[in-house]
Amino acid sequence: MLRIQYKPLGIQLFFVISLILMAFQCNKHTNSQCINSKISAFQSECCDQGASVEEYTFQQEQVFVFNMGTCGADLPAYVLTSNCDTLGFLGGIAGNTTINGADFSNASLVGTVWSN
Repeated sequence: MLRIQYKPLGIQLFFVISLILMAFQCNKHTNSQCINSKISAFQSECCDQGASVEEYTFQQEQVFVFNMGTCGADLPAYVLTSNCDTLGFLGGIAGNTTINGADFSNASLVGTVWSN
């Protein structure tokens, strides 16, 4: 007869470690607490599809572009520094491509921080 040994200590330890690891990962998208807070708020304000937050290097600075998504025409994408200072917006009705007097096409994409 096959006997299965039940080891509750091992299972309990697994769950405790899992909970600790999950606690440190909650809502951490970047190293900036300010941007993480903005992303949390943005998730409830943006479109249901196509929204994203992307990190770029622009004018030797780390910036984040908050793209609202595809639920409306001509929605602007806001550009923020890691300190949550707004540098401007891209797109919109005017089709703006300039931030701080420079064309944003010169920015280097670091990666997508969040998307839906």
